[in-house]
Amino acid sequence: MNANNIMGVDNICELASRLLFSAVGWAKNIPFFPELQVTDQVALLRLVWSELFVLNASQCSMPLHVAPLLAAAGLHASPMAADRVVAFMDHIRIFQEQVEKLKALHVDSAEYSCLKAIVLFTSDACGLSDLAHIEGLQEKSQCALEEYCRTQYPNQPTRFGKLLLRLPSLRTVSSSVIEQLFFVRLVGKTPIETLIRDMLLSGSTFNWPYMGSM
Repeated sequence: MNANNIMGVDNICELASRLLFSAVGWAKNIPFFPELQVTDQVALLRLVWSELFVLNASQCSMPLHVAPLLAAAGLHASPMAADRVVAFMDHIRIFQEQVEKLKALHVDSAEYSCLKAIVLFTSDACGLSDLAHIEGLQEKSQCALEEYCRTQYPNQPTRFGKLLLRLPSLRTVSSSVIEQLFFVRLVGKTPIETLIRDMLLSGSTFNWPYMGSM
């Protein structure tokens, strides 16, 4: 692998770490989330971190070129079965499609915040202590997005529906593939869910591999 490829891989891993760190930091600072039980906070973020990651990747126009992504996943480091490479290529294509579809809607920063809140306050997480409250927060987030679209984009009456319809497909991007593509070089076999819990509980003292250069 030449130096340019290595630089591309390092850059993409650094950007990915920033996106994940910022997703957790964002959650910790939005209304209502910090007041939830810590166990609920951890459960929610563990479930939806990959969806938040895709939204952040789209919001910052993350470059998703195939070669450095495959390199970041370690697929160039050793001989790899062709079917596994093809499978990874397919997952990258799905990731690219989700990002591009969001970018095509020209989602603004306020809409991204509402979408991320709708994703975060999900009743699908296991073991939630206050399910009704979290469902209510998701409903509030949806109402906020609907009101924003109605007032800020009055000439686009279907905008709210189009934005909302993008959310279910975020789950087609495999969290395990995101982990393999962007984080395996940084954290090895440490599960991302463990890192997310540590980030949530440790505050600004969390020792992320690239934090020293931020």
